[in-house]
Amino acid sequence: MNNYQAPSDLLQQRVILVTGAGDGIGAEAARQYAAVGATVVLLGRTIEKLEKVYDEITATGHPEPAIYPMDLAGAQEQDYEELANVIEQQFGRLDGILHNASILGRRGPLEQTRASVWDEVLQVNLTAPFLLTKFLLPLLSQAEDAAIVFTSSSVGRVGRAFWGPYAVSKFGTEGLMQVLADEIEATTDVRVNSINPGATNTAMRRNAYPSEKPDTNPEPKDIMPLYLYLMGPDSQGVHGQSLDAQD
Repeated sequence: MNNYQAPSDLLQQRVILVTGAGDGIGAEAARQYAAVGATVVLLGRTIEKLEKVYDEITATGHPEPAIYPMDLAGAQEQDYEELANVIEQQFGRLDGILHNASILGRRGPLEQTRASVWDEVLQVNLTAPFLLTKFLLPLLSQAEDAAIVFTSSSVGRVGRAFWGPYAVSKFGTEGLMQVLADEIEATTDVRVNSINPGATNTAMRRNAYPSEKPDTNPEPKDIMPLYLYLMGPDSQGVHGQSLDAQD
């Protein structure tokens, strides 16, 4: 999977939603999905960053993406329902979601964690993927071959001191993925899996490890094979799995 080489038409005629698409792994995934034929819906909170990714995709002649600004920290249930309606009206289909958007919050002991920080991290990292999935699942279920990919973390599989609400949110993400996968296995063809990207040279990683040399970690483009594999039809039969983007 991590050495997967995607065919040039892997996602031809498909519509893929990528959250946190303005930079880092989300931006790279959006570019890669577009490069193999997908029309990508770029969701993020910073319009300027989304526009940059939009320009990069259109400059290469790949399918024109769509920009959908949304601040997941403040979004309400009706905002997710509206997004689902917009996608259905504009595209008439949805073939995949990459739940990539996450925030780190403030690292430190749980006893020193503010409730406001806890609430914001859980809202962005766990509640938002739940609500997006809830309202978009009916549209995904109409596709012949659809995929939902959640973003996990090593600290969401084995607890680690001082990772606080971020780690808890990723444990929740793994649980959300597993419960959803089990619920829909017999009723839809939608595949549901999670990816732990591992140490990658992103802004979040640099923020979490300020003393680490960024260039010691792979770039987002280096971990894309698994992201492409899980979003396309070659991963049929892979369902309810927690996978690592790096060996």
